[in-house]
Amino acid sequence: MAEMTGVTGVVLRVFGVALVGMGAVVQGVGTGTPPGYIPHMRNRSAAMLVLVPAFVLTGCGTDEPARVLSDTEHSAQDVAFATDMVQHHAQALSMVDLTRGRPLDPEVAALAEQVRDAQAPEIELMTDWLVDWDEEVPATMRDHSNAGHGDHSAAEAMESMEGTGGSDMPGMLTVQQLGELEEASDAEFEDLWLELMIAHHEGAVAMAEEQAAEGTFRPAVELAEDVVAGQTAEIEQMRALLG
Repeated sequence: MAEMTGVTGVVLRVFGVALVGMGAVVQGVGTGTPPGYIPHMRNRSAAMLVLVPAFVLTGCGTDEPARVLSDTEHSAQDVAFATDMVQHHAQALSMVDLTRGRPLDPEVAALAEQVRDAQAPEIELMTDWLVDWDEEVPATMRDHSNAGHGDHSAAEAMESMEGTGGSDMPGMLTVQQLGELEEASDAEFEDLWLELMIAHHEGAVAMAEEQAAEGTFRPAVELAEDVVAGQTAEIEQMRALLG
């Protein structure tokens, strides 16, 4: 039989020694062994058997090294997070821009500005990271829409992003959804905006949770944790506003 190596092999050898010890105890009974020897061996072998599971758990934990966060180094996961979230946040800001001129409940209007105040600086921060890492800064729908001082509606700007990967992220509104939001009557707009923003936030939370679990660049991991906390709270607020 091939020799067992690594943690598994060590564990099996330790377990075998313990079993041999227990066998010796049984065979030694009644053969004139010194007084106290049998209890001593029984206790020692039993202790070895108890320690084996703990050794297995400890040893197996060493198979995958613990993640180490860095204040200077970054990974492909960090780049993907920043690239995707810049585009995701940009669509949220375009959705906020669509609230302009609409009759809104004061709480909804305040929430929309809260989204803008949180996500606009985060876009700038993530853009700075990508520049520092010599990575491409992605185009966003705000680069082409009226919301971004361009020549197209939000739906048209989103249509121009199709095929670039920017429309495939969790929670991203489709061209059709943006069109429906833009064309909604004042009576329909507020509830539709809340429903779509909840879905958009849920997508951002999923993306941020992945970064928080797998990222390397500490500031990006901390930003992801902030996104999870902040947008989860806003989701609950929007659900309450919908009633």
